Amino acid sequence: MATPGETTARTALEAERVRLQVEIDAGIESPGQMTYGSQAAAASQVFAQQRDLALRDKADKELELVDAALARLHDGTFGRCLRCGGEIAAGRIEALPWAAYCIACQKLVNDGR
Repeated sequence: MATPGETTARTALEAERVRLQVEIDAGIESPGQMTYGSQAAAASQVFAQQRDLALRDKADKELELVDAALARLHDGTFGRCLRCGGEIAAGRIEALPWAAYCIACQKLVNDGR
């Protein structure tokens, strides 16, 4: 049976999954045909396209984290650090329901250790 914290986390994760999927599914407008004198407009369009591609890539990575957290909920390992096996602080789970590491291990992972 799911704990109240797991139920809250599942609700937050499922909502975040829907939000990310909508963001990913949003179309990215490609630059229009460039005509003489429209280099500035074309550059703005290319910049916007690159920004949108970067945001979609970020959303893809976040969706992977959300899906992994939902899988941990399903298999009963949610709330446990993937590195040390210790419990992830409730405040961290509340702020980042997809957190896979405790704060100490996340620092080590970020440092490449």
